[in-house]
Amino acid sequence: MYVLSLTLEGANMAQQERARRTREKALTAAAEVFASHGYSRTTLSEVAERIGMTKGALYGHFPSKSSLARALIDESRQAWASLRTEYDTPGADAEGVLEGVVVNFADRLRSDVRLRATVRIAADCPVLARTLADVLTEVQNALMELIRRAQRDSGFPPYSPRLVANLLMTVTYGVLYAPAACLESDGAHDGEPLWRLLFGALSGSGVTGSGRGDGRGVSDP
Repeated sequence: MYVLSLTLEGANMAQQERARRTREKALTAAAEVFASHGYSRTTLSEVAERIGMTKGALYGHFPSKSSLARALIDESRQAWASLRTEYDTPGADAEGVLEGVVVNFADRLRSDVRLRATVRIAADCPVLARTLADVLTEVQNALMELIRRAQRDSGFPPYSPRLVANLLMTVTYGVLYAPAACLESDGAHDGEPLWRLLFGALSGSGVTGSGRGDGRGVSDP
């Protein structure tokens, strides 16, 4: 009886693992199609075909196209939360945390098709855009909190936290659509000089064309 129980438990675990892998494949496939074709032109049949399964089998994991989209939007919320956890550690400099989460979130947008698909979904589907807007509001509020902390603890200039947060979010999503050549500078291909310039200008630390501080400072406007 004990052996049978262990066998059944092992079979259940294997089944759960297969279901998890299938779900992950489905999300990646859906993200690729969403990012390429947009929400309205994506079909469950195309997603199922991309991962070699029937539409009926896909229904077992995601009963509708909107459920796939909502799962990807939920992941975008988790991605942001994980970055906050990674960088916003006890005793960390608030300005450094602010730069770290923004730059790495921008990098994730460019490299992670699942995260990138949420931007296309927001542009194509007004109903789901409202759901994503809730995520963006969370991101904005988190940035404003970090900006206030940086102003209080790190000498960050007293610009409007909401204005700075909106600027950072605008640049973050703008970088997603910028041609690669626009992000290249002095051999760098990851947009680092652009971010150094932006954060240097915001903090008043002063930057050179290469994105490195020159020690001269920049007066506040």
